[in-house]
Amino acid sequence: MVSQNLLDFLNRSIARELQVSIQYMWQSIQVTGLEGEQMKDIFKKTAMAEMKHAEKLAERLDYLDGVPTIKADPINVGGSLIEMLKQDEENEEEAITLYKQAIQEAAKEGDYTTRRLLEEILAEEENHINTFGKLLVGMTEPFTQPGISTIE
Repeated sequence: MVSQNLLDFLNRSIARELQVSIQYMWQSIQVTGLEGEQMKDIFKKTAMAEMKHAEKLAERLDYLDGVPTIKADPINVGGSLIEMLKQDEENEEEAITLYKQAIQEAAKEGDYTTRRLLEEILAEEENHINTFGKLLVGMTEPFTQPGISTIE
């Protein structure tokens, strides 16, 4: 028997995954310009990965006799591509924090299956934030590489 606290962590995780899956899907549709065209597939692919996370979490919650939420966290879509990426990076940071807390709770309760699932999702969220962060840096700062000088 798992605690209500762990069930709540799973439902908070589902609400977050629903939020970002919708958010990223809408961003893939609404993004404009040349850079936007390059981003459409990244947003869409990430949205689909997040929806798969929600599904896995809901299946686990159901197995643990919990009731999966159907309510998403607040969705933030609009703005420029840079604003979208900043919001997405922030959402991924929040997810990473949430998953680390949920992993600790699952470990404390000895629920190794839930812990493993959360660790797998955490690894994917870290890849998402890495992707968004690299895209954001490439759009907001001059591109430079250590050890490479520019010709003047």
